[in-house]
Amino acid sequence: MSEKLIIFDTTLRDGEQAPGFSMNVEEKVKMALQLERLGVDVIEAGFPISSPGDFEAVRKVAEAVKNPAVAGLCRANRKDIEVGWDALQYAKRPRIHTFIATSNIHMKYKLKKEPEEVIEIARDAVKFAKNLCDDVEFSAEDATRTDLDFLCKIVEVVIDAGATTVNIPDTVGYTVPMEFEKIISTLLNKVPNIDKAIISVHCHNDLGLAVANSIAAVNAGARQVECTINGIGERAGNASLEEVVMALNVRKDVFDFVKTEINTKEIYRTSRLLTSITGVEVQPNKAIVGKNAFAHEAGIHQDGVLKERTTYEIMTPESVGIPSNKLVLGKHSGRHALMQRLKDLGYDLSREELEIIYAKFKELADKKKEVYDEDLEAIVENQMSRVKEYYSLENITIVSGNNAIPTATVELVKEDGNVIVDASIGDGPVDAAFKAIERIAGVQGRLKKYNIKSVTAGKDAQGEVTVGVEFEKSGYEITGKGYSTDIVVASARAYLHALNRYLSRKNSKREIKDTV
Repeated sequence: MSEKLIIFDTTLRDGEQAPGFSMNVEEKVKMALQLERLGVDVIEAGFPISSPGDFEAVRKVAEAVKNPAVAGLCRANRKDIEVGWDALQYAKRPRIHTFIATSNIHMKYKLKKEPEEVIEIARDAVKFAKNLCDDVEFSAEDATRTDLDFLCKIVEVVIDAGATTVNIPDTVGYTVPMEFEKIISTLLNKVPNIDKAIISVHCHNDLGLAVANSIAAVNAGARQVECTINGIGERAGNASLEEVVMALNVRKDVFDFVKTEINTKEIYRTSRLLTSITGVEVQPNKAIVGKNAFAHEAGIHQDGVLKERTTYEIMTPESVGIPSNKLVLGKHSGRHALMQRLKDLGYDLSREELEIIYAKFKELADKKKEVYDEDLEAIVENQMSRVKEYYSLENITIVSGNNAIPTATVELVKEDGNVIVDASIGDGPVDAAFKAIERIAGVQGRLKKYNIKSVTAGKDAQGEVTVGVEFEKSGYEITGKGYSTDIVVASARAYLHALNRYLSRKNSKREIKDTV
């Protein structure tokens, strides 16, 4: 009989810690609700003591989701655990996740403590957490570089103290599958009370082995895998949730002893929501969710797939929520066709949202012969992932040329309805537009990233612009995205999206500070 494999998602904690992947409270809640639809068992919502924003995000996620357990990461000390519990207590199924490093290199150089001291700290932390919460997870940081006998000892101690889950992290992506399988097997065979806890694994991808190591651990007896959507995370990232789940799903003949409760048809939608929030796309050849994952260009492959799909496809795109058919949409298409196509793409829109999307669709269809799936996704994401609009673009006029000084006249509408017009010159039309926006908003920005790509093929394709901007020497980079068939307009929209996100984040921090 198959045993349940617990899927612990740490996209909102470890994933969000990676440079360029930060999320505000609203975005974390939106992502958590989608993870709930996906069917994950545990959502690690953040590191509550790390900042007021992270505390608020953990609290809001704890209040919002109903089915998954909600975990908060805490160092092995009372203050961390108390703050963690303050945020988690609103959850239907709260989990305190506490950790301390156990490898010789970490104990000597980072903690500056002897092994017996570390054992006592771990025991006390778990006992204290257990007094607050029934569900306590302990992680032995850098476990795969920890002396195996010492690892067995500390695991036994924390289980006696009340840990219900013991996590064995490959913190720096150092181990290999056969070695990791041996570590898990040794714990199962040598720790006398191991039957009282679930063994979990959390693998990093520094050597590209995070998924392979996770699956090796499951084969050895681990029954929780900690992973992230799109494999995001510190350095080279974490084990990718979609890759772990689909490997077990596709190879049921090998892994018939475990099962997950993941709704695989929600995988692509979840991946796309994350890229929409963060502005960071997955690489085209990314397994499961990359745009080339189910694409066939070579003639031999195309011929084989046309004759029998399984010649070159080991799973169907529909099984992970990617539509296989293409419905051509144009300016003569009506609401019904658009609504059906959006449903096929995994979007569930209200009537009001549909009307907004339909208006944008008709506007684009007048400029293009065909509107592709990628165009629709861009329209929906641009409309639905909005933060509060302190400023919105009403109009922009550009004067540019090889013998002209690039000038942008920008008309913005403030949140109170007032319209402000200003102009600026720049090194080019995009630079002029950005400077005009800054003059109106009174906020100076430093452009750190600027990427343009075509959403679809053809001369009439929509352009997608992604910018990374540091405003007011804040020390952090804000990502913004904009879409248009006019690349200057797309650039202005992207810059405004980043500006609005910055202002939302700035005002949110001020509100938190005023209430703490």
